[in-house]
This record gives sequence, C-alpha cells and structure tokens, in this order.
Amino acid sequence: MTQPLAYRRVLLKVSGEALMGKREYGLDTETVRKIAADVADVVALGAEVCLVIGGGNIFRGISGAAAGMDRAQADYMGMLATVMNALGMQSALEKAGVPTRVQSAIPMASVCEPYIRRRAERHMEKGRVVIFAAGTGNPFFTTDTAAALRAAEMKCDALLKGTQVDGVYSADPRKVPGAERFETLTYHDVLARDLSVMDASAISLARENHLPIVVFNIHAAGAFRSVMLGEGPFTTIVEAA
Repeated sequence: MTQPLAYRRVLLKVSGEALMGKREYGLDTETVRKIAADVADVVALGAEVCLVIGGGNIFRGISGAAAGMDRAQADYMGMLATVMNALGMQSALEKAGVPTRVQSAIPMASVCEPYIRRRAERHMEKGRVVIFAAGTGNPFFTTDTAAALRAAEMKCDALLKGTQVDGVYSADPRKVPGAERFETLTYHDVLARDLSVMDASAISLARENHLPIVVFNIHAAGAFRSVMLGEGPFTTIVEAA
C-alpha cells in the first residue's frame, strides 16, 4: 500500500552554501547530485516539486555591499549567481531522469525561460520540476523571500527549507552543544525570538498566506522523502503550535 504524502505540492529552498559540500566556494558536483537524487525520489512518489536556490556559494549581494559596492548592483550580481546554480541543479536532475525547467525572474532567453506563473504551474502539473532563479528579480530581497513568494504563487502546500541541521534550534548546534531543538514553532515565535530560519519578510509572507515552513537537514540522505511522508526529524513553523 502506498504511503500517503504529507504534502502534494511543495517548494524546496536550498541555500547556495548547501551546494558547496566541503568546498570553500562554488559547486560541489557530488553534493548537487545527491540533492538531485533526493528530489527525484520525491517526484517518484507523485509529488509536485519546485525549487528556489540561493547564490551565496558564488556571490552574496549583502557581502558585496558591505565591501563598498552599491547594494542594488551587488544584489543583481547575486541574482546571476543563483541562475548559475539553477542550471547546475537542472543538469543534475535531468541526469537523474527528472524533466526540469529553469525560470528566471531576470529574462535571459538563451539559457532559460522567463518567469511566467501560469507556465510554471503547467510544468508542475505535467510532472516537471521547476527551478526559480534570480530571486524576485528585485534588489534588497533575499532568496528566502523569493521562496516564500514563489511558494504562495504556486499554491504550494508547504515551503521546505533545506539547511545544514535537522530543524530549528535556539542557537547554532554546531557551535552551542546545548542548544534547544524545536519540534514546532509559530511564525510569531520565530520573529519574536529572532531565530535564524528565514528573514522576517519571508516569515511574514508565509504567515499571511498560511504557508507552513518545514526545516530539515538537506544533507541527510532521504530526508526530503521522509519529510514528504511526515517522518524524520524536522521543525514545522505554522500559525498556532
């Protein structure tokens, strides 16, 4: 008997840093391959999946601004970095047998489709994975906000945030061994405690659209599949815990 899915349609947010593996910069092809294999497993379950990928492994706009660059210009550079990551993930997914489309908020017709909401929905209905690149297409907004926006536009059942640890903690558990791990939080908890999950605008956008956020370890093999089946360690952020 097939186990029912906890969510039918989801957006998976993967940070650029998650694609580095043990490298200090750029893409680690083996890490990208493993994440693509996990996405393929979830698609095989019958779920509809879309992704937003960050660009911090190549360039972070806010870091560029801190170094003296114009913030808007630096953010545009960061958006272009997300397109590079999206194309790398597309290649890995298609090698795993998953039909994939990249849609960019900044039009670049030679390499990918422009972002068109109805076309993206149609791709997902046909079983294709859609990777949304270039953030929201606007400076001063993070890819976390882009993930919440696209998840709302695609009418996703949940926004899944793949991180380096298995949920939300009161502090970084890799640096603070006694950090408290949360099973469930409210949007208000995250904002009031200033927990490092997603930026405030992303949390607020998710709250306004009643969009659950599920935080899990993207590097644990099969974790994405487990979350989709309602299993495994993760933290859920909802309106009322």
